[in-house]
Amino acid sequence: MRVAVTLAYNGTHYLGSQVQRDFTNTIFGVFEKALKELGIEQRVIASGRTDKGVHATGQVCHFDLPPYWTDTTKLKRVLNFMLPSSIRVRMVKEVNDDFHARYSTKKRVYRYIIKNSAVTPFEADFVTSITKKINIASLNKKMQHFIGEHDFKHFKKNGSDEKTTVRFIYKAFAYKHKGYIILNFEANGFLRSQIRMMVGSLFKLTEEQLLQKLTHTNHKVDSAPPNGLYLAKIKY
Repeated sequence: MRVAVTLAYNGTHYLGSQVQRDFTNTIFGVFEKALKELGIEQRVIASGRTDKGVHATGQVCHFDLPPYWTDTTKLKRVLNFMLPSSIRVRMVKEVNDDFHARYSTKKRVYRYIIKNSAVTPFEADFVTSITKKINIASLNKKMQHFIGEHDFKHFKKNGSDEKTTVRFIYKAFAYKHKGYIILNFEANGFLRSQIRMMVGSLFKLTEEQLLQKLTHTNHKVDSAPPNGLYLAKIKY
């Protein structure tokens, strides 16, 4: 039986989500270790990877269960007992055998959370502080330029191995919520560190420079910090 598992995690103290040969302190390194203790040896396939310090509220992965594991409710309960509190299983669902957590994906939704003032020690790992005044209307105007199909070659981290840097963004907008500013991005896919580079560009570049970066001129900008970024939802 193939199952799709939805995970939420605090990525602060992990070296990203992807399993690494020389390090065990990754989200799926810890998750696979728990599965193996339950006799589940199948490879776990994630919808995508998140970088060091990035969080998730809706990461999805799939794997095949051995014949003796048929109770998905029990599996969820046992995994949440075994996993550290920084990783939670939100749902375990039986899916068709042709379901693929990565290749069956239609849209990915990310959110970036900003506090327009200094953060408290209790927020520091989860939101990014920008103390200069932010005009939401102006921010939304700049974000509209991301919508549609673009070549995001100037919005990716070096070492990315994607076959194409063209992506289609369906939604890009910002809004205020309980004292925070939420930047929402929905696309058919994102390049490595693309969202953090887009966020950095929004606050460091003029609207004209942003348009140039989307077309032909690479205005170099530091990526926004990882702690404000969340993989929110995978749509199938």
